[in-house]
Amino acid sequence: MISWHNGTVLSHQEEKDSTEEYRRSECVLGYIPVVYYSTLLCVGVPVNILTLVALSRLAARTQKALYVYLLALTGSDILSQLFIIFVGFLLETAVFHRDVPVVLLRSVSALEFAANHASIWATVPLTIDRYVALCHPLLHLQISYPARARRIIIVVLTLALASGVPFFWWSDMWRVSRPPNTLDSVLIWAHVTIIYFLPCSIFLVLNSLIVLRLRRRRLQQRCQEEGRQQRAAAGRLGKTTAMLLAITSVFAVLWAPRTAVVLYHLYVSSVHRDWRVHLAYDLANMLAMLNTAVNFFLYCFVSKSFRGAVKDVLLLRGASLHTPRSYHHRHASANTSNSSLSSSTKRSHRDATPLSALSTDIIT
Repeated sequence: MISWHNGTVLSHQEEKDSTEEYRRSECVLGYIPVVYYSTLLCVGVPVNILTLVALSRLAARTQKALYVYLLALTGSDILSQLFIIFVGFLLETAVFHRDVPVVLLRSVSALEFAANHASIWATVPLTIDRYVALCHPLLHLQISYPARARRIIIVVLTLALASGVPFFWWSDMWRVSRPPNTLDSVLIWAHVTIIYFLPCSIFLVLNSLIVLRLRRRRLQQRCQEEGRQQRAAAGRLGKTTAMLLAITSVFAVLWAPRTAVVLYHLYVSSVHRDWRVHLAYDLANMLAMLNTAVNFFLYCFVSKSFRGAVKDVLLLRGASLHTPRSYHHRHASANTSNSSLSSSTKRSHRDATPLSALSTDIIT
């Protein structure tokens, strides 16, 4: 970032004793990060708020757990933009020049990591839900509904908040000149594992299974030469899966440079002393924060229903007055009103339904 003195990290005695040791690398980007983060904040927050409103309407209209997970992801992105970009990068560095109490800095740092973890891990239950919907459609009908999705999201956000507490002791890579100690090594490895290695491993495994399942299904459809209507349904299924693959792939690409630079700082050369590592760290952070503002454009590119919801919000059109009831509400009503004979008939009819058509209806 910008080369301003940090009066809260180093004492005057330490500066006197080791002047050469505390000579830090200069930031060659100058004011570019401030302009970049200001632009990203001015664009990203309104876009995410628009996404939040549009997804809320779709969630109320369709009663699908998918939109609950997307709502949590968007809300976490907004928190990341506020804590990391606005408070961390702009206020502390550009406005206050970081001349603020150490306790406040460390508290904000813990909140930044918590928001960051929530933004990333909100995608994990979404990926699991899509995998179950495609590969185990009957199980998905039983376990996937908005109330359960909300409980899962509450657990994820609680764990994300708790995971941010140890990073109260995170060392500022830009300004701490000493070599990383044992605590720094533990926190750095915990950080890169939580925000990159572990979620990317989950995404890689589940997305690979999803892609393999789609390929097998398409081969079966070609062999059986099914009708035009079912091929169109498979196309819609591909679009929904493409949205998930795009979200996880963009995350993996944008966060990879920061993960590499952090590990390079730990084992090779310090951000504080080497201007090239300093530059790489600044650019890597800029790329990583871009991930908080791109999902809106991915949704618009893939989903026609999302584009329609955004159009309704921008044109100030009201939401639909007739909201369908959730699947479990309808299922419970049907069970209480029908006789055992009719229930058996419905079960046999459901068992005769092809799994490919059923999973297509679930995911689309």
